[in-house]
Amino acid sequence: MNDGRVRRICDFMSRYAVWLFGSGCTCIRLEKNIRRMAVAAGVDVEVTILPRHIHLTVSEPQGGDAVTTIASIQTLPISYDTVTRLSRLSWDVADGIVSCDDAHAELDRVIATPCPERSWLPVIVGAANAAFCRLFGGDIIAMAVVFVATVAGVVIRQMLAGKHVDNRIVVFACSFVSAVLAAGDGLFGFGSTPAVAIGSSVLYLVPGIPFLNSFSDLVDGHYICALGRLMQAVVLTCCLSAGLCCGMLLMNVGMF
Repeated sequence: MNDGRVRRICDFMSRYAVWLFGSGCTCIRLEKNIRRMAVAAGVDVEVTILPRHIHLTVSEPQGGDAVTTIASIQTLPISYDTVTRLSRLSWDVADGIVSCDDAHAELDRVIATPCPERSWLPVIVGAANAAFCRLFGGDIIAMAVVFVATVAGVVIRQMLAGKHVDNRIVVFACSFVSAVLAAGDGLFGFGSTPAVAIGSSVLYLVPGIPFLNSFSDLVDGHYICALGRLMQAVVLTCCLSAGLCCGMLLMNVGMF
């Protein structure tokens, strides 16, 4: 094995790790996928995962040539579809279906694959949020208001995300719009549970995946990544709360 092949493998694994981690996978999945492909390629690999960078060293067995890269993690929307495709690619490499030399092209294909059609997503999320409203004691009017507020918020989130707006601004804007629309339940006397409508209208923005990934990384011993993801989730929660409070203040809805 020559240094050129080791470098190609290292470059591929570095790009792969950056996209996999940025799409919302846990540290333990990233490590398993990388090591699975390393075994198939006949190389040794060491991975250090940090909140903003991935440090990767690929070397020949028995102390041969070694190449090290440090890659910045992509700021990407969380996509389980991308995580699934990349995980399948790692198994294809491990099973010999995709050669190490062809893995670059397969990775490019996965990255270039557009997200599945999301035109139905606002309706599904709106229905789920309306169900949460009912679960917390909201009446039928509150459920309808929450549905409309959630659909509007999800559409705005899709539009802003498509323009690559910072996720913190997106969460604040969507929370603000949903809170303003949900406040109509109380201001116009539509229903008897306006507080439940306002509180439920922003639940779709709760950063559940960063919280869950943080806990998973903590259990697996990746304490730095766990803390980083926890802080990310906390910041997004603060943006959500700020948008909710601003919307309530604008609509003159008492918070206490």
